[in-house]
Amino acid sequence: MRTLVRSTDPVRLSFLQALLAAEGIETFVLDTHMSTLEGSISALPRRLAVACDDYERARRLLAEAGLFRWAAWRAVAALRGST
Repeated sequence: MRTLVRSTDPVRLSFLQALLAAEGIETFVLDTHMSTLEGSISALPRRLAVACDDYERARRLLAEAGLFRWAAWRAVAALRGST
């Protein structure tokens, strides 16, 4: 399993999941329950992961949709606290 995207926005993660599911790629959201421990302030990013065999295809699909750069930028911005 490889992490494809990190984000503190559950709506965006849900959108990316739906996009990948439409192409037959199963996704897993990791760290979902960490929000309970952090007090639901969205400080800890959730990770969208795919099977290693699907990683390149998933990355390519997001890039073709213009979302891979956006997702990477959002992940970096979230980690820096400047979303």
